[in-house]
Amino acid sequence: MKNIVILISGRGSNMEAIVRACAAERWPARIAAVVSNRPDAAGLAFAAAQGIATAVVEHGGFAEREAFDAALANVIDGFSPDLVVLAGFMRVLTSGFVERYAGRMLNVHPSLLPSFPGLRTHERALEAGVVLHGATVHFVTPELDHGPIVVQGAMPVTAGDDPGSLAKRLLAVEHVIYPRAVRWFVEERLAVAGLRVAVTPPEPQWYFSDTQGAAA
Repeated sequence: MKNIVILISGRGSNMEAIVRACAAERWPARIAAVVSNRPDAAGLAFAAAQGIATAVVEHGGFAEREAFDAALANVIDGFSPDLVVLAGFMRVLTSGFVERYAGRMLNVHPSLLPSFPGLRTHERALEAGVVLHGATVHFVTPELDHGPIVVQGAMPVTAGDDPGSLAKRLLAVEHVIYPRAVRWFVEERLAVAGLRVAVTPPEPQWYFSDTQGAAA
């Protein structure tokens, strides 16, 4: 039974999707804790209602990023994590923190990496005129938004899309691919070689959602 610690900064909709999938699909894992850098993060209430331990490490109480990361790691390690999941955790983590959880920390990024790393992904996708937009679940490495890719989900960009509509539709894609990636990890089905990740036995490492919400 693997312990999962999820980090959030706000509503935590991806955290909710993972919690629900873990219970519904009977993963060999438990959500050991949900940790936030903001005491007002709405997702904390959801986690507590599910009987999941919660904790807050406020980043504003630390003068240096390294000190915050050290305090955060101390809290995380108290739950003996096998996997750390970043689910809308709005902090850039130091290399030391990332290396501490190397090979056992996942993130979801709202673009089809390596395109559009960093912020403003939806605006930049529209500015670039792409016809497909999507999300990527990847292992976290010290280079921002550049770790080995576990699974990607895509959807078409329509003529009427703006950054808000893209973000809303893409969340539904993230809610499919993120639990899928976490399940593969806890079932010990992922093998990483460089920037490539293989799933054994094989499953599609992609997901496609059309404009009406149907998927393949």
